[in-house]
Amino acid sequence: MASAVPGLSLHRRVSSMAPDSSLYEPSFAFIITGAKRVLLGNEAYLYNQDHFLLTAVGLPTIVQVLDASVEAPYVSLKLDIDLDLAKDLIAEVDKFGHASKDGGTGIAIGPVTPDIIDAAMRLLDLLDRPVDIPILEKSIQREILYRIMTGPVGGRLREAVQLGTKTNRVSAAIRWLRDHYDQPIRIEALANIAGMGESTLHHHFRAVTAMSPLQYQKHLRLHEARRIMIADRSDAGSAALRVGYESVTQFNREYRRLFGAPPKTDVRTIIDAVS
Repeated sequence: MASAVPGLSLHRRVSSMAPDSSLYEPSFAFIITGAKRVLLGNEAYLYNQDHFLLTAVGLPTIVQVLDASVEAPYVSLKLDIDLDLAKDLIAEVDKFGHASKDGGTGIAIGPVTPDIIDAAMRLLDLLDRPVDIPILEKSIQREILYRIMTGPVGGRLREAVQLGTKTNRVSAAIRWLRDHYDQPIRIEALANIAGMGESTLHHHFRAVTAMSPLQYQKHLRLHEARRIMIADRSDAGSAALRVGYESVTQFNREYRRLFGAPPKTDVRTIIDAVS
């Protein structure tokens, strides 16, 4: 649920959920109560009150809320990262040599510290004082970014934001794929967008996303087709064609492999669960 604070959304569940698809944008996710599992490619990330999830680039994931109940609900907040704010902060952090140099995929689990808890709670408190939001929200978001950037996984954010880094160049290719997921990929053209050679792009793309560019595009297509079928009550064949598949049989096979059930069965289960 979106809130009055720009970029801040709140999430609550009173029951566990089956694995579901989610396109994660650059964001910071902090769990107040409960736990969540995020799958990126073949890698699993589990976080709870003691760990936050940092997503530095746009990634198609599978998510699952664990062990939620009426007595012990899952409650979390997600803050979309203001990339311009992060860029400005990097320059200031560099002056004092506090930046983390950690690298890796575009998603990471970091430790929740008392400073992060304090800043996150102050951001939530603004919802009770809406008149303060325009004045204070940027400074609190900036503080949260600072705590992340100078912590053990801050290098992930730095690599994604800072111009000229390998992750930032991969991010350019990711943005193109996100905008043109229904179009054929020419790896040579994608490498030019990233300013890399083809083999270099493959290597760093996989390092950031845990997938090849072709696998990433396939996940984007399948996630979008799922959204279309749920939102528009579209059939699998129509959704497959809309997202760029030429073969409905291939679409059905790859959909089942990713989501664990044929499109019709999977979508019906989701619609029944929320109706």
